[in-house]
Amino acid sequence: MNVFSRSSRRTIRGVGALVLICSSVTAARAQTATSRIVSAANTFLSALDEKQRQSALLAFDDEKQRARWSNLPTSFVPRAGVCLKELNAAQRSAALALVSSALSRKGFEKVVEIMESDEVNKISEGNNPMFGKDLYYLSILGKPSEKDPWMLQFGGHHLALNITIAGERGVLTPTLTGAQPALYTSNGKTVRPLGPESDKALGLLNALDDTQRKQAILGYHLADLVLGPGQDGKTIQPEGLKASAMNERQRAMLLDLISEWAGIIHESAAAARMAELKADSNETWFSWSGPTTANPGTNITAYYRIQGPHLVIEYAPQRLGGDPSLHVHTMYRDPTNDYGRRLTAK
Repeated sequence: MNVFSRSSRRTIRGVGALVLICSSVTAARAQTATSRIVSAANTFLSALDEKQRQSALLAFDDEKQRARWSNLPTSFVPRAGVCLKELNAAQRSAALALVSSALSRKGFEKVVEIMESDEVNKISEGNNPMFGKDLYYLSILGKPSEKDPWMLQFGGHHLALNITIAGERGVLTPTLTGAQPALYTSNGKTVRPLGPESDKALGLLNALDDTQRKQAILGYHLADLVLGPGQDGKTIQPEGLKASAMNERQRAMLLDLISEWAGIIHESAAAARMAELKADSNETWFSWSGPTTANPGTNITAYYRIQGPHLVIEYAPQRLGGDPSLHVHTMYRDPTNDYGRRLTAK
């Protein structure tokens, strides 16, 4: 099995193409994030034939397409756009270069590990054609532009990136990240695509005093995402421990945990997002449902939620497959700005 090295320049062989994440530092500094993404989008589109281009391009106001994402395999919930499996090596390279241009290095690394996890799933299921790192789709809503809003969608099993770009502003919500197996070995190394999301949350829980823990830990069981696929526009009441009742160190740990989702998008958009969420921190809540321990190096089996005025994060281990620590769904939303609604409202 192929491994994706954690260097600023990385060869991605697992998806059948060579992708250089940081192909030119000098050129990157001379461009804005948006211009880089638009350039990568145009390079990708130019690599396609006319039929593929028609499949990849959809109308910006296509509301059905916006909601056509899921944690389920593509055979259960068909995606629109072009599938990596149907692209040649050069086209795949261009497709992944586009995805990486919209994400941080760490964010793209997480995406690749999720895709590789699905390849592990495929092999463990006797080369089950329902799974695999090739079964991910890319679509563009609207025309790539440095001024006018447009959208990039990339996803498949356990992955749904919905990236809205409006000028220099970028919005990643709603985005779903998950993995099964959520822990696997590749070339002798342990890979946990969502490991920091587990470890940092447990670290925060353990940093709370007894009174805070009693507030944070819910008195009922939650086993799945509340605001997952198909739940656009719905809201839930905050509960648990309010961050205003945390000390400075605990609030810093909470923000660091939040950054695992907010930091998936490219750095300039992530910085703006984190500034917004930091300003909201006193009105942000942390709640926990389930076991409060985990063995070192393994994922928690508890559900947790982080909720603020512009944020809902959910982490939900799944029992399908037996061990819930090995099957994880997470959700990242902004109830006020999913799909960049605030940026694109007329």
